Amino acid sequence: MFRDVMIEQKRDFERMLAEKYVERACSSVAREDSPLVKVIIGPRRAGKSFFAAHLVQQLGRPGYINFDDERLGGSIDIDDLLSTMDDIYGHPQHVLLDEIQNVPKWELLVNRLLRQRRRLVVTGSNAHLLSSELATHLTGRHQPVLMFPFSFTELVRLKGVALTGPERRSLLDRYAQEGGMPEPWVTGINRTEYLKTLVQSILYKDIVRRFKIRSIQGLEDLAYYLCSNVAKEFSYQTLTHVTHCRSVHTAARYLKYMEEAFLFFTLRRFSFKVREQAASNKKAYCVDTGVAMALGFRPGRDEGRLWENVVAIELHKKELRGEALIYFWRNAQNEEVDFVVRQGLKVTALIQVCLDAAEPTTRNREVRALLKAGAELKCKTLLVLTSKEERDEEVKWFGMTGKIKFIPLLKWLEADEASSA
Repeated sequence: MFRDVMIEQKRDFERMLAEKYVERACSSVAREDSPLVKVIIGPRRAGKSFFAAHLVQQLGRPGYINFDDERLGGSIDIDDLLSTMDDIYGHPQHVLLDEIQNVPKWELLVNRLLRQRRRLVVTGSNAHLLSSELATHLTGRHQPVLMFPFSFTELVRLKGVALTGPERRSLLDRYAQEGGMPEPWVTGINRTEYLKTLVQSILYKDIVRRFKIRSIQGLEDLAYYLCSNVAKEFSYQTLTHVTHCRSVHTAARYLKYMEEAFLFFTLRRFSFKVREQAASNKKAYCVDTGVAMALGFRPGRDEGRLWENVVAIELHKKELRGEALIYFWRNAQNEEVDFVVRQGLKVTALIQVCLDAAEPTTRNREVRALLKAGAELKCKTLLVLTSKEERDEEVKWFGMTGKIKFIPLLKWLEADEASSA
């Protein structure tokens, strides 16, 4: 009964392999041919399937099943499906299982194929797969590979723009406004309509259908609000009002679903006391600035918050890979540091994002907050990510001293990806 579906999916698979391939930052992590299940996890339409198709082809003679297909929904005969795949692909040793989270009890299928000594590559669009489900069901027999939309340096490789010169700055401006979802960059399709449709797909396929949400309008209103307020603090009381939910618990649950679906992520306010962290407001960021621009409302270009969102995405990847914990800092005088990077028990970096670090009032505000946070958190790595300025400056203020490094965002993004490769 699955033969027509499998034949159609095989054509889709072959089309993916025939299209132009852009080297991704995580490529070197996933290439090794090993018995570990390679789990490619990230937002919808970030390029997971395309990357996984090329990966599994390099590893050996592949088979392919895409579970993001309504014809494979509900209760299906897995034995019949696998038998059809083996017949069409010639009993492949290497198999790509796309959007595995759509399969009830997917771990049983994966474990069965492992017992058959198949080499598996699976993809998933749910952050829950990244931690507890994988750890529980695959017990160390997996290699997680995180894939987000194009980073800036990946976009540079796509465009073939040299990493020096004015082209880089112009492309960065576009990247902050348009985001990194691959398909609009590669094909030139209408970005706004594409991204709006993508968000609707995420809301309905990954949240409404999976969690049986009744207040669909409340979910849409929450997405619109968060896209319109990236890099701003929020309280659950505010989200309750926005979504017209009856309780803060429902609003918090909606936000959790959106985080699991890789649509938004949040940062906690730093405190040495866990209870204070839990009680404080959070900040919300979108996994792609293009999505925030397409879905949200803002009276202008709002470049400062978009740049901050770009930095937040790169730091969030570190958090998902288990390399660091990321917070923001605010004191009683409402002085703020955009990002606190913590590794283990130590705060290793404090980061401000500032387009115009030359403007005296702005510069003093950013620098003073860094000095105060550095003294409180015992951190000496104080960074200001700027539009162009690059220099080190020794700063003194009311008995506090510190060395502030001003670094162009372009340079920081390039160095950050190089260190994560």
